[in-house]
Amino acid sequence: MSWFWFSLIALLCWSGSDLFSKIGCRGADKYSHLKMVTAVGIVMGLHAAYEILIGGVDITWQVMLTYLPVSALYILSMALGYLGLRYIELSISSPICNSSGALVAILTLCIAGIGSLNGWQLGAVSLVCIGAIGLGFVEMTEDETLRAKRQEKSNFTYARSLLALAIPVAYCLLDALGTFADSLVLETLDEDQANVAYELTFLAVGLVCLFYVLVIRRERLIPKMEAPKYIGAAFETAGQFAYIYALADSAHVALSAPIISAYCAASVLWSRLFLKERLSWKHYAAIALVVIGIVILGVFDA
Repeated sequence: MSWFWFSLIALLCWSGSDLFSKIGCRGADKYSHLKMVTAVGIVMGLHAAYEILIGGVDITWQVMLTYLPVSALYILSMALGYLGLRYIELSISSPICNSSGALVAILTLCIAGIGSLNGWQLGAVSLVCIGAIGLGFVEMTEDETLRAKRQEKSNFTYARSLLALAIPVAYCLLDALGTFADSLVLETLDEDQANVAYELTFLAVGLVCLFYVLVIRRERLIPKMEAPKYIGAAFETAGQFAYIYALADSAHVALSAPIISAYCAASVLWSRLFLKERLSWKHYAAIALVVIGIVILGVFDA
């Protein structure tokens, strides 16, 4: 059952990361997504240093190169995700992005076969996937008048556009490929080594982004505006740590992936509570399906 609890921890941490990343990326700063990548890279780099110096994790160039394709998919998807937060509400972006868990579950079942799950598990995975994907469809098909009313109490107004929807869809595809590849690579790599390799790669990308923003574009970093990014980065790092251990249990990837991707449901709730992005009964119905599915997976794990 450890995979289940690690999945829930990842869900909660990444929904917190969603919230603070949204706060850090919204507004007129056209380089906010690059600054967010820098924040995540620095925090992950600090955690990697702790794991190497205190935790005794042995990291080599071979491990870095072995995990590099997975790292590249994740980092690219996250950078796109942060870019998308400038153009679209969190309650729309997160469900679309994190339908990737549904794609991973489908890919895994195609290889392992539906027979690898019992009836309860299969039904629960279906509920989680339907709920996560359903949130995205509710948002994409929403009437513009109702959409405007939802944004009345928010400080930001977003217009639906092809770019705004294409970015989270691209995130979804890249993240699904990364998660699926991760489950395969972790069959041969130690979880701690894989996580440190990912964090060091993210640090390198973050420093490149920092150089571009500060030196080439001559932008300034304002502490008040950067603080939410680093809080989001801390949640992201904690979620990544739990995620690696959840996915390391390859026998339960078809279950853990949809649970983790369902953090979009929590993100939608946080967007309602803290960002004042109003929800309809359809949103709550989709969230309920996700919650029911997660409970069933935890109770009826065989």
